[in-house]
Amino acid sequence: MSSQKVNLDVHEKPQLHTWLTLSIQHLFAMFGATILVPYLVGLSPAVALVSSGLGTLAYLVITRGQIPAYLGSSFAFIAPIIMAKELGGPEAAMFGSFLAGILYGIVALAIRAAGLKWLMRVLPPIVVGPVIIVIGLGLSSVAIDMAMNNPSGEYSMTYFSVALVTLVITIIASILFKGFFGLIPILVGIVGGYTYAAMLGLVDFTAVQEARPFEMPEFIIPFVTYTPSMNWQVALIMMPVALVTIAEHIGDQMVLSKVVGRNFIQKPGLHRSIMGDGVATIIASFIGGPPNTTYGENIGVLAITRVFSVFVIGGAAVLATLFGFSGKVTALIATIPTPVMGGVSIVLFGIIASSGLRMLIDNQIDLGDKRNLIISSVILVIGVGGAFIQVSDDLQISGMALATIIGIILNLVLPGKESGYGNGFMFDTEKQSKENAA
Repeated sequence: MSSQKVNLDVHEKPQLHTWLTLSIQHLFAMFGATILVPYLVGLSPAVALVSSGLGTLAYLVITRGQIPAYLGSSFAFIAPIIMAKELGGPEAAMFGSFLAGILYGIVALAIRAAGLKWLMRVLPPIVVGPVIIVIGLGLSSVAIDMAMNNPSGEYSMTYFSVALVTLVITIIASILFKGFFGLIPILVGIVGGYTYAAMLGLVDFTAVQEARPFEMPEFIIPFVTYTPSMNWQVALIMMPVALVTIAEHIGDQMVLSKVVGRNFIQKPGLHRSIMGDGVATIIASFIGGPPNTTYGENIGVLAITRVFSVFVIGGAAVLATLFGFSGKVTALIATIPTPVMGGVSIVLFGIIASSGLRMLIDNQIDLGDKRNLIISSVILVIGVGGAFIQVSDDLQISGMALATIIGIILNLVLPGKESGYGNGFMFDTEKQSKENAA
């Protein structure tokens, strides 16, 4: 647990003149990544901001205002949402997101009743790590296509130059910038690439000039703008990914506990944290936003500023919601050229894959062990290679979903010593179960 000086503790309220500044800092930390996900999958960035804000506020309520975590758009669901939209449009994607949120709730109730041990048995690092790598590498072609091709799908050196400039600026900001700007390298990269693209004449500000300062976002609401599509192939695409993001969520809670100096796994309990994440995702599915998850960027802000106040997090959530109702902001986001997002995506998707490698390293997974080598190898080839099982004319299990399912099965049936989470990842699950039940 951290022993450094705390500037504002979890339940301390900042003075009014600093409250707004601290909340804006968190807003900038999550802004670039949160709007990037809907941009990539064809959903409304404005709605994503609203669902992010509302989801975070719901999370704070469910965790009894004890965990200073911000929730934003989840990168793990980019490919599943794209696939779901191809199968049945936005309504199918929202149905899949809703089911992912329900799965969060089921896991939360199971943890409350039985503790953590069973979940670690099903999702050890030798399964989760390679699946995260598959998520990142599976999106690599999307990033390169955005970076190199014009709207007609043809190679464009002009577009590629914009992507490369964006990429270089993002890398420089990530490595060299310190302080506040060091926290927002993605946003710095987007702004730099956007400026270069504008100089080349690739940005049209007409829509921004015509937009109103306050405007209702284009919500996609079930039974109002569409009838939910009960597509079970979408369920098989989205729900296995939710299992992976649950494991990532647990890792975020471990890091957050160390940063703040409290054991959030035990109090208010991991079951409340996962339930909050699930409710935030369900809220997003009801209004047309991508699934939400806790953000490492904002944990980084907490670690640097030593400001752990949930009031600051709540302020950022309110600001994000208000931003979603600004027509000017929404129109400005829509003017971002595709190669700018492609350049940023090269870094972000690579980081996703690299975080899977980091999970294997941090937990000291021995790939010299034949059991571990087989599990990871099968997951990687099936996931990246695009293998699928055609169950029926309307039902297909493919990609990340199939890789996750096979990885879980292999881990459960193969003989030999299982590799668990290291570095103090596991808490006293019996004690936790008793405290949760109380």
